[in-house]
Amino acid sequence: MPRPCKCRCVSAHPEVDYFKPRGIALTALQEIQLTVDEFEALRLADLEELYQEDAAKRMNVSRQTFGNIIASARKKTADALVHGKALKIEGGAVRMAQRHFLCPDCNNEWAEASGTGRPAECPRCRSKNFHRAPQDRGHNKNSGSRGHGACKRGEI
Repeated sequence: MPRPCKCRCVSAHPEVDYFKPRGIALTALQEIQLTVDEFEALRLADLEELYQEDAAKRMNVSRQTFGNIIASARKKTADALVHGKALKIEGGAVRMAQRHFLCPDCNNEWAEASGTGRPAECPRCRSKNFHRAPQDRGHNKNSGSRGHGACKRGEI
């Protein structure tokens, strides 16, 4: 029996989740499903040009697992491009990367999804006097990655 799939940390959902060849009716197309973690692996390796070791740390997986994910993503993408198939991005065992904030005025700590910009104010007391929580500033030795936000459990 294979091991259960470990959740992979992703920075954000793709803004566009469906691609199809121009001029071919949707009903006539075959469809390939690219998982969100495969999409994230393509983004990290090919767009951000990270080494596999660094990209694996961002996704909270081993380098070998990252290599397997990126190989699968590249094969599916090539199949869609070469054979004129639609590409649908959905699914996968993923969790959203988050940033944690701390308000010293009311001692509130909260999380925001990565890539959404800095919050305007503390959600509890509306103070603008807040900062990143210590675990997001590299002080937590168990976090595994510095500066990329911590992952919260919860599949999406």
